[in-house]
Formats: sequence, C-alpha cells, structure tokens
Amino acid sequence: MDSTNYRCFAPCPRGLESVLRQELHDLGSTVVDETEGGVSFLGCLEVVYRVNLESRIASRILLELKQVAYRSEQDVYAAAFALPWTEWFVPSRSIKVKVSARRCPLPSLDFLTLRIKDAVCDKFLRIAKSRPSVDTRCPDIRIDAFLDPAQVTFYLDTSGEPLFKRGFRRAHVEAPLRENLAAGLLRLAGWNGTQPFLDPLCGSGTIAIEAALLARRMAPGWGRSFAFEKFVSFDAHLWQTVRAESHARQLSYSPVSIVASDYDSRSVQIAGDHMREAGVASDIALSQQEIADVIPSSDPGVVVTNPPYGVRLESQARLDEFYPRLGQWMKQRCVGWDVYLLTGDLRLPKLIGLAPVRRIPLYNGAIECRLYAFPIVRGPMRKHPSAPPMASRDVPVQ
Repeated sequence: MDSTNYRCFAPCPRGLESVLRQELHDLGSTVVDETEGGVSFLGCLEVVYRVNLESRIASRILLELKQVAYRSEQDVYAAAFALPWTEWFVPSRSIKVKVSARRCPLPSLDFLTLRIKDAVCDKFLRIAKSRPSVDTRCPDIRIDAFLDPAQVTFYLDTSGEPLFKRGFRRAHVEAPLRENLAAGLLRLAGWNGTQPFLDPLCGSGTIAIEAALLARRMAPGWGRSFAFEKFVSFDAHLWQTVRAESHARQLSYSPVSIVASDYDSRSVQIAGDHMREAGVASDIALSQQEIADVIPSSDPGVVVTNPPYGVRLESQARLDEFYPRLGQWMKQRCVGWDVYLLTGDLRLPKLIGLAPVRRIPLYNGAIECRLYAFPIVRGPMRKHPSAPPMASRDVPVQ
C-alpha cells in the first residue's frame, strides 16, 4: 500500500474553514494551514480516499504536485512540462486545465491555461508518443494551477465532480443551498445527530437530508464516483476497504426525530423526491405547512433553516410581513430550542424581534449571508454586551 504522505488542499464555502479543519482532523488527516476558502492538510492515500468519501464540507480534494517560482508564461510552461504526468494518468484520459490567481502579474489567465495544457500534452507526446484530449465539460482528469505574485502551484483534482454533488439532486428550485454549505450549518450549530432536528422552511430539503445522512453516519459520497479511480496509482483493494469500513459505521435508521416542512407545495414535492433519491425518506417527517402551524416536539432540539430573503421570488413587502411572523413562531413554539437562521437579509434580527447571540459570516454561492444563532428560553428581555457562547442559552421569550 502507498504510504506516501500527500499534501492536499480542500476548498470550501467561505466561512466554513474552521469546521472543515476539525472535520479533516476527525477523518485522520494532519491539518497544515487554514486559509480563506479552504484548508491544507497532509494524509496518506487511505486518508485521501476517506476524505473524498466522507467529507461533508469540502468542495474538492486537490492533491498538490509542485510549487515553483515563476516570472513569465514560459516559466509556468516549463514548470508544468517538468512534472511526471504519465505517472498519474494515461494519455487516453481526457483533461481540463483550470487556472486561478491572486495578484498574479501576468496579463492573461486564459493564455496561461493554454500554455499549461500545451505543456501536459507535449510531455505525453515526448514520453508516450500520444497525448490526452481536452474535454472542458466532463473530463476524466482535472488539473488545477494557482498563481500568487511569485509562485505557481499545480494540483490534481482527486474528486472529479464537486463533492457537494452527492448524486441525488434531480430537480431545481430557486436558490438551492449547496449540500456542503448545509452540512457546514449543522456543524456550526453543534448538531451531531443526538437531538431532535427541525427545518420548517426546508425548500428542496437539502438541510434536512444532510441532517439525516449525518444522523445515520452515511458517507455523503457513497453513491458517486471519484477522479482518483482513474489515476494510474489507484488502489482498488484499498478503496474497497475504505468503503467497507465506512459502510460498517452506518446506521439503518435515524436515532433522532428529523422534521421538515415548507409552505410551498412544489418545494415539498421536490424535497420528497430528493429524500427518496438520497435513501433517507423514511428518516424525515416531511409535510406542507405554514410556519405558524409548525409545532416542534416537546423534547428540545435544534432548528436550522434558510428563510426566504428575496432570492426565492419573495418581494420586499412580503418579507417585511413574513419575518415578524417567523419571530413570533420562534418565541411561542421554540422555547428550549436552539434556532439557527441563514439569511442574506441583514435586517432579519430586527424584523423578527430577537437579538442573536452569534452572527457568523457565510457565503451561499456569491451571496453574502449571516448565520444567526438564537437559543430560545423564557424570561425577560435583556441586552447582550457581547456574543457569548451558545451554551449560555440566553435569548429570552417574552
């Protein structure tokens, strides 16, 4: 078995770096660095396979090949040409090159993309007398390059399709959450599958599905394939061992109550389809209900939801009317519960009439959002001089 300790980079939605760092540690990697938009880590081949299969928060797992200083496009070409590409994949595989940069002094990323592609193909022609084809839509192998002002770093994408593509989403609704953002919300909320869970504004069901997968310890990548399976170094026996160990940890049903609802009948229908595709429909109590009619269980738990904020076609006037109703529901129905609301509308705390104890900046795609935390308890309203930890449970209900 390959015992090489590979250096990798795991990108993630901005704002989730800290919880991704902990997840990667839990999965057996050695975390090296946390930067905006991702985490660097070290791990053997088994760890690379396991992180792809079981990470709920990473967007991809990029295997670092080389970091080289550059001053010109020719330097980048030469650095790419020097890499032993034939040790990683065969020329019959199709490729795609993606270049990103931060303060790169060179004038054209498109030209750099072309030069790196040329270098890879020229290297194959020299060594194997054959070259890979280019497929920008569905390539077998994805090659990433990142340039800062002085250095270029080359990566092989071990994931293929982004890891947030769990393989079950079949339909589209407006502004769906990506699955890894939904999983990150659960982690930020401290929900680990041991308390009741509720999403009363579930949309296409993404947060509730991630909750069910977590509660049942189901690997999010169980139903999909990965790019590393097309590498020359792919160890099929090791991969089957990793999958078998993951499967042995799965539970046959959720040990806690998971409830989801939405006011929109079409969203509920789509959510049900997604839950069935994900294999967790029997773990989630799904219904069509207005928010005022949703009654949480008597056992306190956690609410994590993504209220409408102008993206799901609601007008400003409708939102101004809806948010106070949401606040009333929280005060009247959610005593004892921890409520987490993800929104792109920064007016939300004022309009619902409750003061959050935490405001966590996050991004839903390009939309800047906040995850607001409201632990709901009975008692007189009082101001908070600072944002205490969630364990204090001190957002009162009047």
